[in-house]
Amino acid sequence: PAEAEELRARLRAVRHTVLVLSGKGGVGKSTFSAALAHGLAADEHKQVALLDIDICGPSIPKMMGLEGEQVHQSGSGWSPVYVEENLGVMSVGFLLSSPDDAVIWRGPKKNGLIKQFLRDVDWGEIDYLIVDTPPGTSDEHLSIVQYLSATRIDGAVIVTTPQEISLQDVRKEINFCHKVKLPIIGVVENMSGFVCPKCKKESQIFPPTTGGAEKMCQNLNVSLLGKVPLDPQIGRTCDRGQSFLSEAPESPATLSYRSIIQRIQEYCEQHHSQEEKM
Repeated sequence: PAEAEELRARLRAVRHTVLVLSGKGGVGKSTFSAALAHGLAADEHKQVALLDIDICGPSIPKMMGLEGEQVHQSGSGWSPVYVEENLGVMSVGFLLSSPDDAVIWRGPKKNGLIKQFLRDVDWGEIDYLIVDTPPGTSDEHLSIVQYLSATRIDGAVIVTTPQEISLQDVRKEINFCHKVKLPIIGVVENMSGFVCPKCKKESQIFPPTTGGAEKMCQNLNVSLLGKVPLDPQIGRTCDRGQSFLSEAPESPATLSYRSIIQRIQEYCEQHHSQEEKM
């Protein structure tokens, strides 16, 4: 109870918390988390924080252009590393001496660091806390849900790609959310088709042999937030640590991202107003 109260006190000033999940690695979960953080922070009146709890594969520092940065300790705790004045980031990547260092930890040590991120980071007043998680449904996921249960989670955004091999693992992630009573905001289908910039013809790089995310969402009664098409600029901007939404404002993928982000915001506001009435 004392630990829960400590976490509650630290996170009291967080208005909305969104977890980004996927049962599968390599579906673009961190890429989506970075785009979501940039998209929300485009409103300069909103304070946004991005927490990377992928302990063994922290890619957020690179994607946010913060590679080589370090965490500073202050009287009120660890200070996040800021991309913009209203966008702070925390990741185990900031604690490593080199980006190539391997984190070879057992579960309890990983869980301890997640708790430390929530308890010891001086986030301040935040409108949105985005939590980028590793693939799977194990230690880190159980820990973050357990620790955040002391406060409030708006829900999870689940990222997939169209092919069945990805959807198979994503169904497990949806099942995980139901079991731990984590609300599902919706599913994002990433890498959904590719429009050739020269001939404008659309190709299915990952063919949806079983109907893709749309069919899965219908079967499981989950919202489909949107489909993000492949765009080579997404990979380039991630490697350079730039915001894809700013660098490619006219891309079909940017338009899709913006629509999805708006739906997530609407869900969070609705969820918040419902809680206030209770």
